Amino acid sequence: MQHYEVIVVGLGAMGSATTYHLARAGARTLGIDQFAPPHTLGSTHGDTRITRQAVGEGDAYVQPVLRSHELWRELEAEADVSLFDQVGGLILAPASGGPAMHGAEDFFAATLKLAQRHRIDHEVLPAAELARRFPQFRLGDEPKAADVVGYYEPGAGVVRAEAAVQVQLDLAERRGAHVSREEQVLDVTPSPTGVTVTTDRGSYGADTVVLSAGPWIRELVEPEIGELFTVHRQLMSWFTLDRAAQTAGTFEPGRCPVFIWQFGTTEEDVFYGIPAVDGPSGGVKIGTEGYGATTDPHRVERAVDPTEPAETFERCLRGRVPALQPAALRSVTCLYTVSPDSGFVIDRHPEHDRLIIASPCSGHGFKHSPAIGESLAELATTGTSTLDTSPFRLSRFAAPS
Repeated sequence: MQHYEVIVVGLGAMGSATTYHLARAGARTLGIDQFAPPHTLGSTHGDTRITRQAVGEGDAYVQPVLRSHELWRELEAEADVSLFDQVGGLILAPASGGPAMHGAEDFFAATLKLAQRHRIDHEVLPAAELARRFPQFRLGDEPKAADVVGYYEPGAGVVRAEAAVQVQLDLAERRGAHVSREEQVLDVTPSPTGVTVTTDRGSYGADTVVLSAGPWIRELVEPEIGELFTVHRQLMSWFTLDRAAQTAGTFEPGRCPVFIWQFGTTEEDVFYGIPAVDGPSGGVKIGTEGYGATTDPHRVERAVDPTEPAETFERCLRGRVPALQPAALRSVTCLYTVSPDSGFVIDRHPEHDRLIIASPCSGHGFKHSPAIGESLAELATTGTSTLDTSPFRLSRFAAPS
């Protein structure tokens, strides 16, 4: 049985970053994925992801996202590719108070507070200034328009999701890591001296195993841990621009930031958008978030019914982003694996120190993945991390005694 210092199970955003940083540290590493990453069956696909610096999800997330911005640039330099486009980011919310999002009671206010605390470059834009600076968005007629406020962050931007996974796995292999694709992990058995990973091809031994299996995490841990996490199907669509916007280039990077628009009173009254990074004919990516129904990665409906993007357009875009047309160029689904407080879980198994659980991301993890991967590599090889992972411990979900 081959033995490794660390085995990483699941090679999406977190797993690919962890494998890369382990290889970078010189650890004998095996990364295993049941598919051929980057793939479209989990949570790390759809071309692009938003990254923000003042992350309203909480103070604990600022350090990892700032470190991740440094690491994106290091990856770009090492691989000679472009991954991160700092196009700026805009959050729009009701001026009277924004709704909850990703565990923050008032996401807009939390974002602003963190930007001020950490001295992150930003502007607060009243409705009139929003309309002048960003004519792509229609705030509504007076007095409705006056009830919209904007937070603009020039350091925000867009990251190429699948490209980032591919680059990190390529660099990991170049540095000596073993990456096994299309190999399914069937069992992970820890002991006081190591961990045995059994797959559909055989068995491997490791000093430490990192579980970064996304929506499949429930199958690799005990039910009392797995039941903490719920899986939700989400929709991403690329909408056509009208001819005037295509000609003017108003939704291209440099003219249009990434954006999040909270337009109602509930956590699901939100959509996010990414400018036309592939040119005007590629459309504008729009995503929504829904938490009503749960699913799992085996029975989720991956096909998109045409009525779904049509509903997104009517509910979110009509009257707010006038240049977007009702017809979606394409639509895909992805999976959010969500914890009870919408926060991360980065912790050693409560009964097995050699098993590290790195899940779930609760729908806001990709932007942090390089720094989380670096931290997981440190935890697996040295036992400590330069990143403070204490806010992400499993023990916070323990029932009060």
